Amino acid sequence: MKKKIFILLFFVLLVFIIMYLYVYKQHRNITDEVSAYNVTVEIFEKDFKENDSLANVKYLDKTIEINGKITSLEEENKSIIIDEKVYATFSENFPKGLTKGKNINVKGRFVGYDDLLEQFKLDQITIEN
Repeated sequence: MKKKIFILLFFVLLVFIIMYLYVYKQHRNITDEVSAYNVTVEIFEKDFKENDSLANVKYLDKTIEINGKITSLEEENKSIIIDEKVYATFSENFPKGLTKGKNINVKGRFVGYDDLLEQFKLDQITIEN
C-alpha cells in the first residue's frame, strides 16, 4: 500500500514539474535569433494586401528585419514609426542619434496588424547595421 502511494505521489510530482516547465518557459531573446525574413515596408504591406491570412502565418511571432525610413520618434514610449506603417518598440532604452528621415534596418518580433491605426506592430526591436 505504501509503495502504491509513493508511486502515485512520484507521478503527480512529475506531472506538476512538467507543467511548470511548460508554462514558465524562458523568454525568447530576439537579439540573438536569426531573422526569418528581411523585407522592406513595401514588400511587407504588399504581402498583407494580397492575402492577409497567409501573411499572418508567414510572419506572425517570427523574427524579421524591416528596412525603411523613420517617420516618427516617441522616446517616452521607446518606439519609432517606420514609413508611417510599422510601429516598432525597443526592448531596451531608446537609442541616441535617431532622427526623422533616417533610413534604418531593425530586427524584431512581428506581433500583428492594428486595424484601427492601420499599422504593423513589432516589439523587442534592435537596430541592425
